Amino acid sequence: MEPSPITKTSTSHYFFVTGLALLAFGLFFGFTASFQYLFPELLKDYFSFEKTRPLHVSSVVFWIILSAVGGVLTYLQEHTRKKLYSAALPKVSLALFLSTIVLILVSYVLGIFGGREYWEFPPPLAVPIIAGWILLIINFVKSIDSFKQQPVYIWMWLTGLIFFLFTFLESYLWVFPYFRNNIINDMTIQWKSYGSMVGSWNMLIYGSSIYLMDKITGNHKNSHSRLAFLLYYTGLFNLMFNWGHHIYTLPSHRFIQYISYGVSMTELFILGRIIYHWRATLSVAQKYYFRGAYRFLMAADAWIFLNLFLAIFMSIPAINVFTHGTHVTVAHTMGTTIGINTMLLLAFAVDNLAVSQEGRDLKDTGLWAGFWVSNISLLFFWLSLIIAGVVKSKWQMSDAQIPFRSMMDQLRPFFIVSFIAGTGIAGGLLAIIYTLLNKQRNRI
Repeated sequence: MEPSPITKTSTSHYFFVTGLALLAFGLFFGFTASFQYLFPELLKDYFSFEKTRPLHVSSVVFWIILSAVGGVLTYLQEHTRKKLYSAALPKVSLALFLSTIVLILVSYVLGIFGGREYWEFPPPLAVPIIAGWILLIINFVKSIDSFKQQPVYIWMWLTGLIFFLFTFLESYLWVFPYFRNNIINDMTIQWKSYGSMVGSWNMLIYGSSIYLMDKITGNHKNSHSRLAFLLYYTGLFNLMFNWGHHIYTLPSHRFIQYISYGVSMTELFILGRIIYHWRATLSVAQKYYFRGAYRFLMAADAWIFLNLFLAIFMSIPAINVFTHGTHVTVAHTMGTTIGINTMLLLAFAVDNLAVSQEGRDLKDTGLWAGFWVSNISLLFFWLSLIIAGVVKSKWQMSDAQIPFRSMMDQLRPFFIVSFIAGTGIAGGLLAIIYTLLNKQRNRI
C-alpha cells in the first residue's frame, strides 16, 4: 500500500490529536471520580461525583469517536491513494464536534444536565453532532469511486458511519412523550440504542484494524478473506441484535433474548482469530519496523480473549440476573473500552503520529513504559472489579438482608485495589499520550 497524499497537518491528524487530549481529560476526571468513590465527601459541594462521572464518560466516549474517525479518514485516503472528496467538510465536522464538546464539558462543570447515560448534556447540543456526522457520511461516500470489489474495511466503515447516526438519533426518542411515558418501552429503546451504538463505532475501529494489518503485511488477504467478511456480517448482526442481553431483566419478548444470546461476542472471537492468524504471517523485519502499532494490536488481541470469556458468562440469562448492575458489568466495559478499543486506537495513533523523517521511532521509553504499566494495571483493575461484582451479586440475591453499608464495607479492599490499579492505568496512558503529543510540536 502506497502512502496517501496526506499532509502532516491534515484534518485527520487533528482528529487524533483532539482525541488524545480528550483521553487525557477523561483519565483525570476518572481518577477524581474513583477517589470520590472511596471518599464520598471529597469536593462534594463544588465538584461532586455527579459531575466527575459524566465528565469522565463523555470525554472517553468522544476520544473513541474522534480517534475512530481519524483512523477512517487517514486510511481511506491511503486506500484510494487520493485526497478526500472535500478537504473542507472534515474541518467543518471537527469544528462542530470540538465546539460542542467544549460546551458539553462546561455544562457538566456548571451542573447543567438534561440527557441520558452517555449523553447527559442538554438535548439541543446533540444537533451540531448530528450535522457534523452527516457531513462525514457525505464525504466518505463521495470519496469512493465505486463500491464494487471493495475490501471488507470499506463496508465496515460505511456501516459504522450510517448506524452511528441511526442509533444516535434513536437514543433521543425519549424526548417525545410517546416513548417517554411508557417506562418499559423507554428503557428498552435506551439500552438498545446504546448497545447498538457501541457496535457502530466498533465497526469503525475493527475496519481500521483490518486495514492496518493489511498495511503491515503488505497484502490484501485479510481484507478480502471469507473470515473477514464473516466478521463483517456477524458484526452487523451483532450490532442489530446483541443488545438484547442488556434487557434480560426487562419484561421483553423472549425471542429477542434468544437471538442476543446466540450472537453474543462472536464478533470479538472472529476478530481475535483474524489477528492471531495474521500475526503468524509476519516476518521478523516487518514486526520490528511497525513495532509500535504491532504491540498495541497484540495487546488488544489478548484483551479480546479475556473479555470474550467474561462476556460469554454475562450473556447467559441465569448468570446475567446476578451480574446485571454489578461491578462485573463495569469490568467488562473497562476491558472493552481500555483493553480493546483504546489499544486499537492507540495502534492507529502510533502508526499515524509517531513518524519522523527516518520512519517509525522505536526508541521512546515513555511509550513502552506506558504500554506495559497500563496493560498490567488494567489486568489488576479488571480482576478486582470482577471479584467485587461477585460479592455484590451474592448480596443482592441473598435473603439475609445485610445492610447496604455493610456490603460496601466488604467491597472496600477491592475498591482500594482498583483505585491503585486505575492510577497505574492513568499514569501509563498519560505517558503514551505525552509521548505522542510531544512529537507533534514540529508538525502543527
